[in-house]
Amino acid sequence: MKHTRLLLLIAILLFSQQTLNAQKDNVPIGARSTAMGGASVCLNDFWSLHNNQAGMAGYNQMAAGIYGENRFMMKELSQGAFGFVMPVKGAGVFGLNYNYFGYSLYRESKVGLAYAMAFGDKISGGIQLDYINTHIGEDYGNANIFTFELGLQAKLIKNLVLGVHVYNPVHVKVSKYGSDRVPVIFKGGLSYSFSDKAIVAIETEKDLNQKARFKAGVEYHVVKPVYLRVGISTNPFSNSFGVGLEFGNFKADISASRHQVLGFSPQISMVYSFKKRTS
Repeated sequence: MKHTRLLLLIAILLFSQQTLNAQKDNVPIGARSTAMGGASVCLNDFWSLHNNQAGMAGYNQMAAGIYGENRFMMKELSQGAFGFVMPVKGAGVFGLNYNYFGYSLYRESKVGLAYAMAFGDKISGGIQLDYINTHIGEDYGNANIFTFELGLQAKLIKNLVLGVHVYNPVHVKVSKYGSDRVPVIFKGGLSYSFSDKAIVAIETEKDLNQKARFKAGVEYHVVKPVYLRVGISTNPFSNSFGVGLEFGNFKADISASRHQVLGFSPQISMVYSFKKRTS
C-alpha cells in the first residue's frame, strides 16, 4: 500500500503542477469557483475573501464559511478552509481566513487578513496580508513566510466585470537557506451576466515560471434555491461541475473536478450569513 501511495504521489508531481504546493500556489477556494473551472477573479461572493479580495467590497453581511476538498480521493492531499467576513459601515469590508493542505508528514497552512473597499459604483480594490507555514514531519522542521496579495474589480459596462489579482508580487523566498521562491501569480478575467439567471466567466492565470492556464465556467440559476455550474481549465486539462443550494441565510455548494489522468476531486463549501447590515 505504501508503494502504491508513493507511485501515485510521483504521478501527481508529473501531471499536476499545482497539487503539492496548494498554499504557495494560491489555488481557488470555494465549491462555486471550482465547479466553474477555477474561474474566480471576477466573482463576487464570500470566497472572494481568498480568491480576489476586491470582490468582498460589495458584501453587506457578516458571514462565516467552511470549505473542504479531497484531492484525487486521497486524504494525504486534502484541503480545508475557514473564513469570516465583516463589513464595517463607511470603512469597507474586513476578512480573516485560514486554509491548509496536506497531512501530518507534510502540511502547508496559510492565514490571511484581508480588506476591501468600493470606490464608487464601478471599481473596488482589496488587499490581503499572508502568513504561510510549511511543516515537514520526521523532525525536518518548519518554514514561515510572510507575503501579500492584491486585487481589483471594475464594471466596464452593464453586466460586464473585469477582475485582476496579483499574488506575492514581492517574490519572497521559501527559506533563507535556499533559492526557492514562492511563485508570483497573475490572474485576469472577465465575467458577463446575461440575466439574473446566467453568468459566464473566463480567466487566465500566469505563474512566472509556468505556462499560462485558461479557465472558463458557466453558472445557471435554475429555480430560486438551485444553481447549476460547469467549467473547464487547461494545463493540465480538467473539467468540473457542481450544484449550489441557497436557503435564506445559508448557502451550500458541492462540486467535483476531474483530472484526465488522476481522477476526481470532490469539494464542498458552506456559508452562513448573519443579519444584514443596517444602512
